[in-house]
Amino acid sequence: MVNQHVIDIGFTHEDFAALLDKYDYHYSPGQVVAGTVFSIEPRGALIDIGAKTAAYIPIQEMSINRIDGPEEVLQSNETREFFILTDENEDGQLTLSIRRIEYMRAWERVRQLQAEDATVRSAVFATNRGGALVRIEGLRGFIPGSHISTRKPKEDLVGEELPLKFLEVDEDRNRLVLSHRRALVERKMNRLEVGEVVIGTVRGLKPYGAFIDIGGVSGLLHISEISHDHIDTPHSVFNVNDEVKVMIIDLDAERGRISLSTKQLEPEPGDMVKNPQIVYDKAEEMAAKYRERMLQPAQSAEPEPESEPELEIVLDEADLPAATE
Repeated sequence: MVNQHVIDIGFTHEDFAALLDKYDYHYSPGQVVAGTVFSIEPRGALIDIGAKTAAYIPIQEMSINRIDGPEEVLQSNETREFFILTDENEDGQLTLSIRRIEYMRAWERVRQLQAEDATVRSAVFATNRGGALVRIEGLRGFIPGSHISTRKPKEDLVGEELPLKFLEVDEDRNRLVLSHRRALVERKMNRLEVGEVVIGTVRGLKPYGAFIDIGGVSGLLHISEISHDHIDTPHSVFNVNDEVKVMIIDLDAERGRISLSTKQLEPEPGDMVKNPQIVYDKAEEMAAKYRERMLQPAQSAEPEPESEPELEIVLDEADLPAATE
């Protein structure tokens, strides 16, 4: 008869469970983990991420864009990255998100595009009293009305694709602000040169100068560049809708600004005030002399013209929707 000895190793089921708990991986909100789609449900999906209980992703967290069903994003047994959105609930289940990962990567992408000073294209999906709304990399962006360069009513822009430049990219404040005007000015600038004479139309008069439309973009004819003679107000020389000849004296692509002059086209000082037609008739001749002077070292420095005022863009907080909405 064989003696059987029962060895007490002192390891109970409770000890085993405690050991599993000790080595169980702890998942925290904010982590990005790999998971496999376990089951797709009508308004969400169960995801196996290696936790004790399958995690859950609701449909609203499946994409940065609006979707109608989970099948548009997920497939059974698919493995991909998920963002842990919340701690375990009372049933030990974690809530996951794909939208948050896309959101973080979208902001990273638009920051890169802004750093590259890239031009992007996007269709207007809505307008409000302050401007127009577009989507860039899935994020909602805002174009202030002052940065929409078109003669169409804003409401007619819905569905139209516009070239855009970045004005502000601020993830912390959920502000993504863009400019249609800057994109058009840059494109127009590529075909313009300092010293070139262009024909434009007066579109606005301010105490500091006249805004001239030159082929769909606006240039500023500062009051100090209208004439060698002193001028109290641009209204004394121009009317809105006047057709004028002006010379380009500066192209600032970074700020989207075109600076213009008629003073440099005057055959005699004060001609722009006394007889503008003489200035227009001699414009090309005077511009050629200006370009020649530009190529020669300055013999005597002229006094600096009065600096152009910065055109501050005033954004109404009510018109700036969160980029994630």
